[in-house]
Amino acid sequence: MTNRAIAHARLRNSRLIGTGLESAAAVVGWFGAVQSQDVPGALWAIAQRMGGPAPMIDDVGAAMDDGRIVRTHALRPTWHFLAPAELRWIQALTGPRVHQVAGSMYRRMGLGANEFSGGEEAIREALRGGRALTRDELAAAVVPTGIDLADSLVITHLAMHAELDALICSGPRRGKQSTYQLVDERIPEASPSLSPADALRKLTIRYFQSHGPALVHDMAWWSGLTVGSVREGIELAGSTLEGRRVDSKDYWAAAGAFDPEAGLIPEPHVLLLPNYDEALASFRDYSPMMDDALPRARNVADVLGAHIVVRDGFVVGGWRRALAAKQVTVTVTLLIPLTPAELDALDAAAAAYGRFLGLPVELRVGAA
Repeated sequence: MTNRAIAHARLRNSRLIGTGLESAAAVVGWFGAVQSQDVPGALWAIAQRMGGPAPMIDDVGAAMDDGRIVRTHALRPTWHFLAPAELRWIQALTGPRVHQVAGSMYRRMGLGANEFSGGEEAIREALRGGRALTRDELAAAVVPTGIDLADSLVITHLAMHAELDALICSGPRRGKQSTYQLVDERIPEASPSLSPADALRKLTIRYFQSHGPALVHDMAWWSGLTVGSVREGIELAGSTLEGRRVDSKDYWAAAGAFDPEAGLIPEPHVLLLPNYDEALASFRDYSPMMDDALPRARNVADVLGAHIVVRDGFVVGGWRRALAAKQVTVTVTLLIPLTPAELDALDAAAAAYGRFLGLPVELRVGAA
């Protein structure tokens, strides 16, 4: 199996080619969790995996605002979209590990058991009754507890801790501001809880079906779980997953998902992927999707520091967006030259992004 075959399999399993999924909730459910530090970028990532009429940013954003998907700190930790019915079991599985990883920052902020208990009780009372509050408003509610909030990172970590404990999650946006609501009020119908083993099995299958072929260390990076836990999850998955050894590395994917269907990838095939896209940001080892002509680098950010241009499954450049009231400018920096046909495909990808935003697009292309 070659890097090209791995890259093509990832395109398919990431749902960037083939039949699109029917909704934003279906996309999030397919992955288990979708990185969402950059909300507009994450909405674009979801839109590119949806079938039917091309969705616009407001269509996908509505799924977050009305609670069909929720945004919260989960996994490593960082922001993710989760399916509401799955938030509790995912946080129960990964939350303790993330707390452990974040422990040094908690201590640096002077946050211990008493602060978390008092802060979360204040947050619970402030949000009770279906209220949706911004982070600044949560901070105001926490002030009477006596917790020192002079450093803005303190309320950030208090809120993150409450998210990881499945106390709070995203509420509807208020203009451009994010809000929080209580999980028990935002997601009142709790799905049956899973045993730790069942939760580990389920998340492991979800990762490798949507990201495979991938390595054990890739899922450990994505989830924040230990390598040992991921290996245990693969054992629990049994025949649902398939393993192959390629260049002395052990890759895993859903059974039968290693080999892309012939002719599935249109030619030429060029994508404008957002920063943190699951097709790239969810791997420890980027090498199968890096064109051999690219300069060697530790990670994608070292090469590009922006959104990602992908040709035929391989990274070939980066792009940046500049939004104005009546136009979006997409500036592409190519690290590898494209053919005229590929440049036409790039232009089509930029036009699709403009339609997603509901704005005319100006495409500027240059070389590094």
